[in-house]
Amino acid sequence: MRRKTEQLPAGQAEAVACAKDVVRLGATSMPVCIYGSPAEAERPVVVHLHAGAFVGGSLESGRPVSALLAEAGAIVVSADYPLAPRHPFPQAVELLHRFISLMHAGHTPWAQRRSRIFVAGEEAGGNLAAGLALLTRDRHAPALAGQILLSPMLDPRLATCSLRAAAAGPVGCCRWADGWRDYLGSPAAAAHPYAAPLGSSRLTGVAPALVVTAQDDPLRDEALSYARRLRESGVAVETHVLSAPTGWPCALTRKSSNESWSANLRARFSTFFANTPDPLLRSPALHLSSI
Repeated sequence: MRRKTEQLPAGQAEAVACAKDVVRLGATSMPVCIYGSPAEAERPVVVHLHAGAFVGGSLESGRPVSALLAEAGAIVVSADYPLAPRHPFPQAVELLHRFISLMHAGHTPWAQRRSRIFVAGEEAGGNLAAGLALLTRDRHAPALAGQILLSPMLDPRLATCSLRAAAAGPVGCCRWADGWRDYLGSPAAAAHPYAAPLGSSRLTGVAPALVVTAQDDPLRDEALSYARRLRESGVAVETHVLSAPTGWPCALTRKSSNESWSANLRARFSTFFANTPDPLLRSPALHLSSI
């Protein structure tokens, strides 16, 4: 891993300072942005993955959610993962698994061997977070403390009622259809659980989940379906549906910290961190819902 730290100018910070870095994973370099002080060992560590329908987005567009996670008490490592179509499935999820494995082993400055590591993402980043939770379960490492899925893209069929309603309105859903096509690369990939987690036939044993969507979120139905399937599989799940209007998922990349849902989301993060134990000490938990 090669480290090259750069503090962002104060004028670019919103509520939490961010330091840029670059990690070397074999022949690949991946930019990251770190929020919070790594010296505070007891804080949860969150690997955050930005939105962008698999083909766009950046560390900058991921800043609003990263800052909220940090304000909720976490050390946040926001990763600028490789994008489709140049890097189709499974390149991003495999690279991120290598990165999280290094963090879990204590080979990065941001996590220690006993750190509780979470994955979090919005929209396409939520897909990658869910895919990583499945992959780490199947490979038995590293042990994730939890997964935070915000308006996640989980179903390439694009056939839910909430998406059909969006397609009939001013937002449309062409960008998600195009993003899925570029990310999957081939029709066969749509059947792979790490690419399309909602289609997974086995969800038992994945990390506890916080799933948040909104009444006006086009991706609402697939988020709720996934939360329900996790719950039915015995996974500890907290599900929250925010009241409209939110403008999700697009609003999750806005720079303003004054969104009506920001304080609510920050509180959800804080509660999830507090209630999620070390994965080595995990025991069956209550399935909570605020629907």
